[in-house]
Amino acid sequence: MSSQSHDNLRVGVEPAGFDRDLSKEVAVEDDIVSLPPPPLKDGGLRAWLQVVGCFLVFFNVWGFTFAFGVFQNYYETHLLSSSTPSEISWIGTLASYLLIVIGIISGPLFDLGHYRIMLFGGAAMSCFGIFMLSLSKVYYQIILTQGICTGLGCGVLFIPGMALVSRSFNARRAVALGLVSCGAPFGGIIYTIVFEQLIDSVGFAWTVRVMGFIMTGTFLAAFPLLLWGASNTGDISSGTTRKLFDRAALKDVGFWFYTGANFFIFTGYLVPFFYIPSYAQLSLGASRALALYSVVIAQGSSVVGRMIFATLALHIGVMIPWVMCASVSAILCLAWIGIKTKAAFCGFCALYGFFSGALIPLPPSIFPVVCPDPKVLGTRLGMAQAIGATASLIGSPIAGALVGDNGQHYIGLQLFSGLVMLIGTAFQIFLWINLVKKRNCKVSV
Repeated sequence: MSSQSHDNLRVGVEPAGFDRDLSKEVAVEDDIVSLPPPPLKDGGLRAWLQVVGCFLVFFNVWGFTFAFGVFQNYYETHLLSSSTPSEISWIGTLASYLLIVIGIISGPLFDLGHYRIMLFGGAAMSCFGIFMLSLSKVYYQIILTQGICTGLGCGVLFIPGMALVSRSFNARRAVALGLVSCGAPFGGIIYTIVFEQLIDSVGFAWTVRVMGFIMTGTFLAAFPLLLWGASNTGDISSGTTRKLFDRAALKDVGFWFYTGANFFIFTGYLVPFFYIPSYAQLSLGASRALALYSVVIAQGSSVVGRMIFATLALHIGVMIPWVMCASVSAILCLAWIGIKTKAAFCGFCALYGFFSGALIPLPPSIFPVVCPDPKVLGTRLGMAQAIGATASLIGSPIAGALVGDNGQHYIGLQLFSGLVMLIGTAFQIFLWINLVKKRNCKVSV
């Protein structure tokens, strides 16, 4: 396979609902057809301002979700102490599930030119959910506000944000989307620090309201960056109705290997982020401050990991970094069983954040190779994401149910997260073999 075709396998994240502009080439029945590059300018000031705006959106959309570990710890020890860890984790997993699965609808709506309405509506719903959370005192109120309301609001913003940036970049698309995705760990860090610094002095209600003010302010700052003078938010669908389901994908072995890998990896991926604060405080006897800052350590190292592995993928292909990150993350979850000291625990948090951070941006980067037909690319990626979202929904509650009755025995949770991620790694290897043998891809892919 030519070096030119090899470069085509190192593409940026392609969101659901976005038709990839094949600027280099596409595979048609195992043959490679070269296409001329599009005349569109790659980037520019307007495009980079949108990168900053989407960074701020992801700061809230994923940042607040990644900070759920501090809420899990607080709910277990204070506000919802009568509920089990599994019951509490449903709040965070429901929000993350809706965040991803709503992309099946928001992607096509973006293509039909409804981005402005979704941007304002999603931001308003997310902020409303946070402020209503500050008034919540019982389980059903919290799951309605933090789980459903914020999940729906953030879900409307996630995929359209990725699609907006993707429309403005070709060669630098992976870099642009990598920078956008870094908004997630930055948001997680800021929201975690705010929670830790304010919870004792002002209480839960006002701590959450301050978070709501931060979310409102960052959304207001993002609006002009995303919309002012922008020409890439309109309808480019040419009246074509986008399918939400492609039956032919069910007969594609590569699609099922990709989907299986994502499903099992994401079943275990969020478990450490949700439970490391409560593990540090209840099992290691760490202070609440150290327990909460363990999330900051993991999020901070994930910023470095995302950028390093995204850059590595541009040079050696996506599969090698993806398999490496998933397998090492799984091994770290199993090694977590043997951690007995606070210093070793901090090291685990840093390493897990570093290797697991790239598991978000890397999978969609390989999908155009799994599905080389641009006509169904968005549809099939949306289908795969919906299944992966289900894994995020059930993973942490299952892990929480495996925690001992006194909340101090986490070996079941640690084994579960590590083993399911190892199963996901096996599916990655099957996918790798399928791409190399069936689709004439190079070994690095």
